[in-house]
Amino acid sequence: MKKEINFTSFKELKTERLLLRSLKTTDKKEIFFLRSDPEINRYIMRTKTSTIEEALSFIKSRNNDLKENKSFYWAITIKGNPKLIGTICLWNFSEDKKTAELGYELFPAFQGRGIMNEAVKKVIELSFQNMEVETLEAFTHKDNIKSKLLLLKNNFSHDPKRKDEDNTDNLIFVLKKKI
Repeated sequence: MKKEINFTSFKELKTERLLLRSLKTTDKKEIFFLRSDPEINRYIMRTKTSTIEEALSFIKSRNNDLKENKSFYWAITIKGNPKLIGTICLWNFSEDKKTAELGYELFPAFQGRGIMNEAVKKVIELSFQNMEVETLEAFTHKDNIKSKLLLLKNNFSHDPKRKDEDNTDNLIFVLKKKI
């Protein structure tokens, strides 16, 4: 049976240090940076954003996906500071909404501080406790050691039998809900 989730009811999440919120048009410069910076995009196969207008279009598209119950895309901010420092998303939901893909990216200046770990833990909690998702998947480049360690720290396991047909350098990690 297809699970219906009201995606807009999860527009804002809080952790000890972080506020995960919906994207705003005022995030356009930060989104441009995330989607064009060579260091952040070293392990990601995607077309780099080349203009602020493209970043703005991306924001509008992600917010439209939220309204249409297709995906969640949160800006990661430090509580008390509205500036976006990274993003985390749940997308590529299965038809029955029991499986979703987790994605994330963070400004280099904020890496190594446990910020993404804190955000990932919150999104896992939301997925399994509030949305009835049963399986989370994450695709990461085989050479992205920090991402692999983050996933392992959060109890994801590499599934060597599965291959990413769109990027053979990606590994697929899976986390199943404990019942």
